[in-house]
Amino acid sequence: MSRSTRPATTSPSTVSGRWLLLALLATAQLMLIIDVTVVALALPQMQADLQLSRETLTWVVSIYALVFGGLMLLGGKAADVYGSRRVVLLGLGVFTVASLLAGFASDPFSLLAARAAQGLGAAALSPAALSVVARTFQGAELAKALGVWSALGGAGAAVGVLLGGVLASGPGWPWVFWINVPVGVVLFVALPRTVPQRTPAGGRLDGIGAVVVTASTALLILGLVSAGDSGWISLATLIPIVVAALGYAAFVWRQRVAKNPLIDLAMLTRRPVATGFGLIFVATALMIAVFFLGSFIFQRVHGFTALDTGLVFLPVALGSIAGAQLGGRALGRFSPRVVGGAGLAVTAVASLLAATTFSMTLLVVGMSLAALGIGLAFVASAASVFSAVAPQDAGVGSGALSTFHEFGAATGVSAVSSIVAAGISGESYAAYSDGFWLLVVVAVASTVLAFALLPGRTASAAAAAG
Repeated sequence: MSRSTRPATTSPSTVSGRWLLLALLATAQLMLIIDVTVVALALPQMQADLQLSRETLTWVVSIYALVFGGLMLLGGKAADVYGSRRVVLLGLGVFTVASLLAGFASDPFSLLAARAAQGLGAAALSPAALSVVARTFQGAELAKALGVWSALGGAGAAVGVLLGGVLASGPGWPWVFWINVPVGVVLFVALPRTVPQRTPAGGRLDGIGAVVVTASTALLILGLVSAGDSGWISLATLIPIVVAALGYAAFVWRQRVAKNPLIDLAMLTRRPVATGFGLIFVATALMIAVFFLGSFIFQRVHGFTALDTGLVFLPVALGSIAGAQLGGRALGRFSPRVVGGAGLAVTAVASLLAATTFSMTLLVVGMSLAALGIGLAFVASAASVFSAVAPQDAGVGSGALSTFHEFGAATGVSAVSSIVAAGISGESYAAYSDGFWLLVVVAVASTVLAFALLPGRTASAAAAAG
């Protein structure tokens, strides 16, 4: 049979086979998401053992999210060009080996290099896995599968902080990375038996575009980190941010002229899509900031161990999961505008409580409610995007959604790190309150924009029908 007439897919033929495939791919995706927050509880321990500066400490979180998000579009395109199965396995292998090396890191450079390699593997694995899901399921099954995938964001953050606390206080911080190795090995054995074979689409990759967008984001993060020491109007802060803005403009130009662009810019002109991307960026930045602030407040101010901190984070984690579940159910009755706007409003009020209280109990309550609101926003962002994306473009849309998720994580931790720089150095508890005030301002502004720009029920239904 010639290439042109050969079936493009050998998807699992049974319902159980499809859901087993989803379970394995979801486990892989969960592992990638966990790695954003699992290090939060181990940061103080890493800082002490490896003599990390505040800037390096910030990059331990940011560089993973940066490379993950910056190369996500390239990974999604590679799945189309070379085949999803091949890219899934390549990404999983790179991520697993990098996790092993991260645990053996003995200095800041080797740790950051391993974290960057983890991000590289994740950038290949995540969009390729989601493209498999989008092509394997159809109709009502696809809606359920995407619902499960969306819920992984909150679940991953939750599992990450709990697992990080247990591992950092037990066998030590290297195990927050080494725990990925046995999981990765099992998945590497199981996935070739379940991921369907597909005929690659062929074509080429826009490596230039991937480098430009990743470098631009790195410069943006550098500027945000520098603000903590040099000030927000210093040249060390402003120059990287301005160059980053120019880089983003160059990326847009590149996508217009490239023969094989990483993303169809026409997709970004659809308001539900653009607003959904913006919402997940903000929601992720808020979520990571909550975990970052809480980790240092509980361990540095209250003297908790990493395990104690992980346990204190339990209601915060449950709040995130509850928000995602509540959001999924609410979308059956309400529009993304109502669900997303309400979620951000809850986050704003909860962050205000955290910023103004001296009670640890009320602080946990505020953080938990903030996480619940953020969970609602996560689901609304996916619903907004997919309301205006054709089924055949679900993989591209999902890859871009994941890109903005990771960029939000990198930007959020960098911004809040600069705001609370004195607190991280152990000099000022009031700095942590300033961090929560930043969350209040961002959440309030985002609430207004969400109610104004997210699609209502009528608009969402019309987009889905078209």
